Amino acid sequence: MNVADLGLPVAVPSTALFTDQYELTMLQAALRSGTAERRSVFEVFTRRLPEGRRYGVVAGTGRVLDAVENFRFDATILGFLRERGILDEPTLEWLGDYRFTGDIWGYPEGEVYFPGSPVMRIEGTFAEAVVLETVILSILNHDSAVAAAASRMAVAAGGRPLMEMGARRTHELAAVAAARSAYVGGFHTTSDLAAGFRYNIPTVGTSAHAFTLLHDSERDAFTAQVDTLGSGTTLLVDTFDVAEAVRTAVEVAGPGLGAVRIDSGDLLLIAHRVRQQLDELGAGQTKIVVTSDLDEYAIASLAAAPVDAYGVGTQLVTGSGHPTCSMVYKLVARADGDEPGAPLRPVAKKSMGAKSSVGGRKWAARRLDADGVAEAEVVGTGPVPAELADRQLLVPLVRAGEVVGREPLDAARDRHITARAGLPLSATQLSRGEAVLPTEYR
Repeated sequence: MNVADLGLPVAVPSTALFTDQYELTMLQAALRSGTAERRSVFEVFTRRLPEGRRYGVVAGTGRVLDAVENFRFDATILGFLRERGILDEPTLEWLGDYRFTGDIWGYPEGEVYFPGSPVMRIEGTFAEAVVLETVILSILNHDSAVAAAASRMAVAAGGRPLMEMGARRTHELAAVAAARSAYVGGFHTTSDLAAGFRYNIPTVGTSAHAFTLLHDSERDAFTAQVDTLGSGTTLLVDTFDVAEAVRTAVEVAGPGLGAVRIDSGDLLLIAHRVRQQLDELGAGQTKIVVTSDLDEYAIASLAAAPVDAYGVGTQLVTGSGHPTCSMVYKLVARADGDEPGAPLRPVAKKSMGAKSSVGGRKWAARRLDADGVAEAEVVGTGPVPAELADRQLLVPLVRAGEVVGREPLDAARDRHITARAGLPLSATQLSRGEAVLPTEYR
């Protein structure tokens, strides 16, 4: 079953209004001036990484492809724009026939990026490319922020399983996107069933404190859960007294109890005490799961604790303090005229501050040192040097309006593990620092 075709609430039928009004007013003005059909190149990049981050993670590419395919102006949408007086009739007529017919190149999902990396390149007429700016940025900025946080948490976890549990801490649709991005970044499961259904991510979940409080005793609650879900379930043991709850849990479920979950208190201390108690009760195989407002630093602090898995919510879905990547969508080249073969002219914003950009249609490659470790992100506008020809990063995603770069989510997840492993070791440090690779311009 291809759930992307089901028209679920998590996959809206049209993305056309996921845009800022000025995209459409620019379109109208360009149509009037006769410049709308000029061949143009836009690029998505960030001028800097969030403070203290060593690398970024590309996520949301697959959702961008869905959004471009679904960018359609039906009668209802056109009626809204007409009623508000936002656009004139010629522009509305043009939008009624809108289909993106250009090309999109980009870093494949799961790849890492750095300041100046041309994460995505959109080529087409000015008119058909400019209207995609807001929806592309909203997806990449959100998803890449969550994936970067997830990646840092995965490093801190050192291979221990990570569960995404942030659905109740963000917008209901953002929660689905966050679960997807967390999976790309290294998480193993999600509690969000919409994300499991939409993207086939493994789902988990057992009970909350309310279930324990519903019953007349903790023993009754544990018995009901084990009777329903089996002894391999995870019992929540910090509603009242942890030690007493662990003892009761093993008595009810037996030594084959799957796991206990701790959701409050001094996790380091409690985890050690619970592990000792479980071992003494003969439940040596019972795992310990912790889930209390964790971030990458809290996870790292538990590296020496007998913790088997982590559940993360708020800090994950909010990018662990950096909910956006500050990516921008800039025109970097445009044709001198309307003719299909008109040469491209590099263009760039000039600024007194830090908001200038580099013009020209760019390629990107990652140079490796003698040991095969990445040493620089190389970005250029001319011919690709022969020594970097097989290290190019951009891949085709859309050709002549047709999606060619869609892939399974696990491919992006596996790619990220490989890309992160190819960075210098300092990339995985949680201490503040600059981007682990310099960006060189050619």
